[in-house]
Amino acid sequence: MTPPPVVPVFHPRREARGAVKRGYPRGAGSVRLCRSLQAVERLLFRRLVDAVVLDVKAPPPPPPAATALALPARFPRIPMFALSTFRSDDGALLVSCHAAGFAGILVDGVDNAVAGECVAARTAQMARREALRDGPTLLRLTDRLQLAAWTEVLRCAGAPIRTADVARVLRVSREHLSREFAAGGAPNLKRVIDLARTACAADLLGNPGYTVRHVVRILGYASAAHLAGAARRVAGATPQELAQVGPRGVLLRFLRGRTRSRV
Repeated sequence: MTPPPVVPVFHPRREARGAVKRGYPRGAGSVRLCRSLQAVERLLFRRLVDAVVLDVKAPPPPPPAATALALPARFPRIPMFALSTFRSDDGALLVSCHAAGFAGILVDGVDNAVAGECVAARTAQMARREALRDGPTLLRLTDRLQLAAWTEVLRCAGAPIRTADVARVLRVSREHLSREFAAGGAPNLKRVIDLARTACAADLLGNPGYTVRHVVRILGYASAAHLAGAARRVAGATPQELAQVGPRGVLLRFLRGRTRSRV
């Protein structure tokens, strides 16, 4: 089973942490409660992270606000939210959060009821899907089974996935799915799986905090050479170039004669 993306939440108050977890939609991902900012960073380097929620006012011994404020610049493709007990004299801190690149501000005790929904509406996964929103049209996917397979592939792009895995979820045979997916001039499903995973890799590499080695580990590639081969086949790019290409650029390059034959 493909592990869902995680949303690390660092906040010293159990009630605030629990509010995010309770309100986060089931099936969208897994909320992980963290005791320190270091624990958040460990998750960032081990798992596919969809968003991060931080208390930027957490007192020592956790790291100071300056450390939390530095995180969005290292991972700009991962939406980060500040959840703190902001007061009227916190104007300068709010301005700093905005300047640092936080995706949203949540007031502890005021926004708790909607915190989970607010975070779920602006995740890295949602941004990738938006970047690839016209993929079905461009790839000539029109049949119900084709569209269902496309949705499942995008959902599972953060981990190794095979045609048989998609077929099992859709309750059809692998042979039937492969045949029906490639009908009408569409690419074969294995190539589309490569496309989705390469687009995900491109998105992650858009974060200065990640190296190719980090992305290989997070997405479960066998090696850096394995990722390099997929990037070359799908986008005609090196892993280092994927950061500039981005998810949509990967899709557009894929359409230029790379949908079927290997290079």
